[in-house]
Amino acid sequence: MENVDMGRTLNTLLVQQEGGVAVITFNRPRQLNAMNMEVMAELEDALLWAARERSVKGVILTGSGEKAFIAGADIVMFRDMDAVTGRDFAIAGERISRLIEDMPKPVIAAVNGYCLGGGSEVALACDMRIASENAVFGQPEAKYGIMPIWYGTKRLPQIVGMGRAREIIMTCRMVKADEAERIGLVNKVVPLADLMAEAMAMMNAVLANSPLGVAYAKRAMTLNWDLDLEHAGEVERDLGAVLYATADKNEGVAAFVEKRKPEFKGR
Repeated sequence: MENVDMGRTLNTLLVQQEGGVAVITFNRPRQLNAMNMEVMAELEDALLWAARERSVKGVILTGSGEKAFIAGADIVMFRDMDAVTGRDFAIAGERISRLIEDMPKPVIAAVNGYCLGGGSEVALACDMRIASENAVFGQPEAKYGIMPIWYGTKRLPQIVGMGRAREIIMTCRMVKADEAERIGLVNKVVPLADLMAEAMAMMNAVLANSPLGVAYAKRAMTLNWDLDLEHAGEVERDLGAVLYATADKNEGVAAFVEKRKPEFKGR
């Protein structure tokens, strides 16, 4: 992988690119890649870069070292926070979460160890999650007198069900990788040594398809999550109709008829 020049110095992240895949690595291994305001600002910039960079077709998020994806936030930050600064912290995290969810490009979390608090909420915003066998998930905020504030109380119930989410959030217990896979919190569990290769393989499986088809389907799933059947149908019809007028649709159909691999252009 090649390091990417984003036009600014990054102190807490590594941004690299392999082909059409940008790999954003949280790079504070001594702090178990814990989040602070500097990490959040750099991550927002990296996500905005990936969203606008034409050569980037998909994004993988992971952590440096063998112990943590993101082991939550730097707890010492909360010592001096009040209602105003706490709300600002929530808004900053929400922005990052929405950038991931709303990005038309696929985003995969390659979870290599502890994935707690805000780290879990970052992973929940991704399209898919692959975990190493040593991965551990949790929302321990209530231990510190706080709560998940980056859509964790929204997305976790949607992914694992309300009863399970209430248990995880209210007991603050840790969820190991095998259980995370069993309850649908992660898509796949692999040995740590195979994590990035598996994440890249899953990403390449996505990128083999029409980027427009993937982007529009992702958007429809995001919009439809809480809609009733009638309104979900409207979203699908409106977004789907656009795709029928694209060159990618013509290429996909032609490739099927001609029994060849399609060459999608994202148009």
